[in-house]
Amino acid sequence: MADRPRFGPAGVPREFKELKRPVEEFPLYLREEGLDAFEYQAVRWGSKPQMRREKAEELGINAKKSDAWLTLHGSYFINLCGEGETLEASKNRLMACVTAAQWMGAHTTVFHPGAYGKGSPQMALQRCVKAMKDAVERMKALGITGVRLGPETAGKEGQLGTLNEILTLSESVESTEPVIDWAHLHARGKGLIKAKGDYAQILNEIEKRLGTEGVRNLHVHYTPVEFTDRGERKHHPMDENQYGPSFKPLAQLIAQLGLKPVIISETPLLDQDSKKMRDTLNQILKQTTQ
Repeated sequence: MADRPRFGPAGVPREFKELKRPVEEFPLYLREEGLDAFEYQAVRWGSKPQMRREKAEELGINAKKSDAWLTLHGSYFINLCGEGETLEASKNRLMACVTAAQWMGAHTTVFHPGAYGKGSPQMALQRCVKAMKDAVERMKALGITGVRLGPETAGKEGQLGTLNEILTLSESVESTEPVIDWAHLHARGKGLIKAKGDYAQILNEIEKRLGTEGVRNLHVHYTPVEFTDRGERKHHPMDENQYGPSFKPLAQLIAQLGLKPVIISETPLLDQDSKKMRDTLNQILKQTTQ
């Protein structure tokens, strides 16, 4: 669990790439920016880690040196609601991601659980619970003990990932924590989060299901989002404030409730908007202590 609210990007911003520095040095760059979290993107990986172990370990060393909270976003090609070959391939992809996360010293492997498919959402959820329990047993057999599974709320109606479903996975499977993507909840709910009370209602439900520590130490994603009747469409920068949800009401609740989330920016301005969120929260915290 994080010792304080932490902020950082999902992946490496263009400015860092232009420096031609290797990704394992990115936590050092983050420290220069005053950020303290990083979600490494392994979103197109297959059944084996697509990063050499020594590079992953160097990334982890630099993250510790820089006091950066490290997580890994797993493959987009995971579908734990599937069956047969699809399911086995998905488990292998998840294991590749979890293995690399262990090398890095990453706390959580974030992933999208999968699609409902032709069956009912209830059947898909049951299959996902079983698949995740199998994955945890494989992790134990491989000696992977320091990494948690992080199923993420989904932004489209055909995907498993309502708040209830993600909390059910977290309740049902050990070594699992929810990843709350505020944009996904907002888009799936057709503009669900309009005010502070809407955030509070979601946080209250998490606390009711997972307890005080569960809500205090959330791993979350944030971006303003454009959506259609089918759900999420496009991420936008924070300065395009015609898109919701607004970050400030969430920051007010973080300060009010003493929460310690890790907040990962998924806006097009990855680290720049991370700093905006950090500064917004720090300003609110300063005001509450005056």
